[in-house]
Amino acid sequence: MLMSRLFLVVWALAASLLLGGCGYNDFQRLDEQTKSAWAEVLNQYQRRADLIPNLQAIVEGEADFEQETLTKVIEARAKATSIQVSPDMVNNPAAMQQFQAAQGELGSALARLMVVVERYPQLKANQAFRDFSAEYAGTENRITVARNDFIQAVQEYNILRRSFPTNLTAMIFGYETKASFTVENEAAISTPPKIEFGSQK
Repeated sequence: MLMSRLFLVVWALAASLLLGGCGYNDFQRLDEQTKSAWAEVLNQYQRRADLIPNLQAIVEGEADFEQETLTKVIEARAKATSIQVSPDMVNNPAAMQQFQAAQGELGSALARLMVVVERYPQLKANQAFRDFSAEYAGTENRITVARNDFIQAVQEYNILRRSFPTNLTAMIFGYETKASFTVENEAAISTPPKIEFGSQK
């Protein structure tokens, strides 16, 4: 009885050392890190989407504002928020690409609207719009930080996945490489949109 218990303890210790040495624990840590970073990306994108109804209410108060520009923002928001997101999306490159495309469309539509606003001094001077602009700029910066953190987390995980001998552990336990933002997205990520309004006279 004592020998069997001793054997179990020794076996458990050996298994623990083996799994730790082959990167098993690192996979667990980096997988959780990636999920956490992805959750923050989603959180910041949702924050941006939640700002749009306020923008809509403000802009619709400007009687002659170009409705087509606002409509494109609303449609892009609807498309972006209709995509089902989950932590597992990072294991599905096609789903990630679809998500990125929808968020890219929304970002572009918002950027175009902010450019159009330059032609409406009264709207630019509106305090509610100025408050929105500050909140929007802050949110875009948070998105930039969150995406960069996510890219780094995925990179660390994927390096572990491809390196020897941890790639053997990955094969045994079925750890696949994770999808990230594409190269063209990464280039855009490094420069968040600047929203600057001159002083009102």
